[in-house]
Amino acid sequence: MKASRKGTDPMVDAGFSTRCVHAGEDRFRYADSITTPIVQTSTFAFKDSKDIEAYTKHGKARFEYGRYGNPTEQVAARRLASMCGAEDCVVFGSGMSAIITTILALIRTGDNIVITDDAYKKTLEFCSSYLQRFGVGCTVVPFGDYDALEAAIDKNTKFIFSESPTNPYLNICDLHRLVAIARKHKVMTLLDSTFSTPMNQRALDFGVDLDLHSCTKYLAGHNDILAGAVLGRKTLIDEIRAMHKAIGGVIDPHCCYLLLRGMKTFPLRMARHNSTGMAVARFLEGHPCVKRVYYPGLESHPHYNIAREQMSGFGGVVTFDIKGGVTEANRFLDHLQLCYIAPSLGGVETLITHPATVSYYDMTRKQRYALGITDTLLRLAVGIEEVDDLIADLDQALRKSRRS
Repeated sequence: MKASRKGTDPMVDAGFSTRCVHAGEDRFRYADSITTPIVQTSTFAFKDSKDIEAYTKHGKARFEYGRYGNPTEQVAARRLASMCGAEDCVVFGSGMSAIITTILALIRTGDNIVITDDAYKKTLEFCSSYLQRFGVGCTVVPFGDYDALEAAIDKNTKFIFSESPTNPYLNICDLHRLVAIARKHKVMTLLDSTFSTPMNQRALDFGVDLDLHSCTKYLAGHNDILAGAVLGRKTLIDEIRAMHKAIGGVIDPHCCYLLLRGMKTFPLRMARHNSTGMAVARFLEGHPCVKRVYYPGLESHPHYNIAREQMSGFGGVVTFDIKGGVTEANRFLDHLQLCYIAPSLGGVETLITHPATVSYYDMTRKQRYALGITDTLLRLAVGIEEVDDLIADLDQALRKSRRS
């Protein structure tokens, strides 16, 4: 995969895996280190008064205070920009910090935003509830209903926010159609691309204005940090960066180091996630204890054709509904021996979560079912273990779930 935007990135002509290893770094680093050093400091010293003047009056490129930037963070941001084909990038302390700071940087009192109803629960909550305090309207439209989406746009609409693939049903947004609607009405597009990653689908290549990622997941890949990022053209990123400096949702240098380390192996891990995800999805679809499987690489998925056109791989998340009720779901979880019961995804360990009792525990059964969150719905995030071992664990737990 080649970068589609030529610029100052010296890795612009390099392949995707090469950029994951080298992009954003200076050729030679402090103490001739191969890895980017962790610059563990909260502030940066000026040599003398002339050095201050060179920075404040003449635009000398340097660091001042940790909330405004750090050398380790800068390398991580430049590498992400290269991987996603972006002009610029800001890295945050979490994915939600990236989303909320981006939204706050773009909206003004009286604006309206349009968001699809299959977006991440906390994103929907922020947009539909908290933004009202600032006099910002939010119109929630059904995911995949492009007529409703277009009808929701008015003269005050600032942007459309969507997600692809979505959580937990892995619905796929038709990015060509989304961007066409947005451009027709002269509004921006924001896309949460956490589940797709820049290896499987690069949102900016489709004309999306801002690409958002929870780097906690596949990009870091080891279930050991929180991080987020927003990417796009420099003029927009500059607005977000200014808000980021004020809000202060910074990522610390050690997390940046771990994110950089994760990105070096990201293509290798993602290839395993893709292949294992597909194999597990096909296994579950044929299992007698499973009612239905949701995976965009399966022909049975409602957005399979869009996914096949837009994506080069379908990721490591497989959502499925098992037969029975909440008793069988709990019995299945309790019999797993290899898969960990835990939220999140994209790490080297396989994780599984039960949305009804984890993410949507604060809703009534009727409210959950209205959103499609049944008692027997499970979301599996495969790791990089041997696929045969994962399938064996799932199989024995599924069979035991049906026993009294």
